[in-house]
Amino acid sequence: MSSLILIAEDEAEIAEILDAYMRREGFRTALAADGQAALDLHASLKPDMVLLDVRMPVRDGWDVLGELRRRGETPVVMVTALDQDLDKLQALRIGADDYLVKPFNPIEVVARVQAILRRRVGAPDAKLLRVGVVEVNIENYLATVVQPEGRRRLDLTLTEFRILAHMARIPLRVFTRAELTEACFPNQDVAGRTVDSHVSHLRRKLDAGGAPGLLVNVRGVGYRLEPAE
Repeated sequence: MSSLILIAEDEAEIAEILDAYMRREGFRTALAADGQAALDLHASLKPDMVLLDVRMPVRDGWDVLGELRRRGETPVVMVTALDQDLDKLQALRIGADDYLVKPFNPIEVVARVQAILRRRVGAPDAKLLRVGVVEVNIENYLATVVQPEGRRRLDLTLTEFRILAHMARIPLRVFTRAELTEACFPNQDVAGRTVDSHVSHLRRKLDAGGAPGLLVNVRGVGYRLEPAE
């Protein structure tokens, strides 16, 4: 059975657009027009993912997200008109898997949903991740650029590989320096500039190895992997 996506959005036009695109890609959907309705449907339907608007009536998105995290680990993508770094960081701190800022491209929403669900279905046993032309083998610690003319292995340090593998689990998501520090430098007191340095080296190796532009900086927030279309 296809995955069920709960769309919690009070703007009917946006909800209808998201509903149409999700259904076109084979997902089942349920719609909630306020925060309490979203929580009630989550409890009764047990959706595979929630697309959650921040500015919801009755109970806002932050309140709903907090309750969802108390209930469990259902993937949540926040949808907001607030293009503020603090809002994005708050969403990630509370436990959102990703966030989108309106106006957005519905095709990108579908792509992010599919990527997160793939990672969830495969995690933690998924050994092979693919982002654009880059293939990341978690088990063998190998990163390879795959192109029609052949395969080219990237010569990465362990830290560079950890950063790439962590980000490859959810392409297009912006990872903050704090998140990368926690994930890739466990139990170490590492400054943000150290993370920046490792990311810079990784970007140069990706660019030189045949994956230019894959790793991008999001000013004031962090970094993301952005596969070429």
